[in-house]
Amino acid sequence: MMTDGQKAAIDSMSYYSLLQKWRFAATGDPLLQGDVGDYFSKVMRKRESELAPGEKVAISKELGWG
Repeated sequence: MMTDGQKAAIDSMSYYSLLQKWRFAATGDPLLQGDVGDYFSKVMRKRESELAPGEKVAISKELGWG
């Protein structure tokens, strides 16, 4: 079950922040598990769809893979 705090945290994140969490979070991160993880993915896809052409690639390159 998602808490109001988890929802607020996810809702406040930019696509950059969401992708950074997606790539670099530790295994078992509570924002990426179960119903919360499903919501995280939904918000991430929404933010991605709002990006200008080429912006997704630029953000991905900026973040890298560590």
